[in-house]
Amino acid sequence: MNIKKLQFIFSILFVLLVNVVFSQQTYQLGILPSFNLNTKLKNDWSVNTKIESRQLLQRGEWGGAADKEYNYVLTDLSLIAGKKIGLNSRAGAGYLIRFEEGERIHRFIQQFIIVQRKSGYRLAHRLLTDQTFSTIESPQFRLRYRITAEIPLNGESVDPKEFYVKLNNEYLNSFQSADYDLELRLVPLLGYDIAANNKLEMGLDYRVNSFLNQKAEHSFWVSLNWFIEIGK
Repeated sequence: MNIKKLQFIFSILFVLLVNVVFSQQTYQLGILPSFNLNTKLKNDWSVNTKIESRQLLQRGEWGGAADKEYNYVLTDLSLIAGKKIGLNSRAGAGYLIRFEEGERIHRFIQQFIIVQRKSGYRLAHRLLTDQTFSTIESPQFRLRYRITAEIPLNGESVDPKEFYVKLNNEYLNSFQSADYDLELRLVPLLGYDIAANNKLEMGLDYRVNSFLNQKAEHSFWVSLNWFIEIGK
């Protein structure tokens, strides 16, 4: 792994650390396991099915008392169908249902992805819009952009039985009634390619929102992701 790759990783982690140290707002800490089943179909179609559950372990204010009681938060089930529409691009649409506090929340998703293969790493851009509806809140509309760098720790590409680093940085613009909010996400992950169609990732999913109105809410989720690919 060369020096430029290390500098890129540590610069992002430094930004994350500075944000945490100088924030005096609320936080929550928990785990966020997920399972992804990606099915390849004919004619460049694919379907991704995902289940993700959020478990809260601790919350409080920086420098204040902490509530360390365990709480189950929610479970998401989603299905997104996509089709390759260019050499390195893919478009998709899908649906997510969220089970939270006895309520069912419905979300419709549209996304466009471009993947760039660079020397020694892979870069992916995702532009996503979603619309969320429930009986307890006003409809929410979001515009999201995420950039992902996948860096093999050995060689020029990720091969079976090898580790890699994945860095996600996402910006979520949220519109609900007359309110606007911006959420930032930074997710450094360590991945292991068990086989060509089976891999695991683990890392920290950091999120901060409401900082535009001086009430920043920081979330730290230990992310555990399992990916299986079948078909074709």
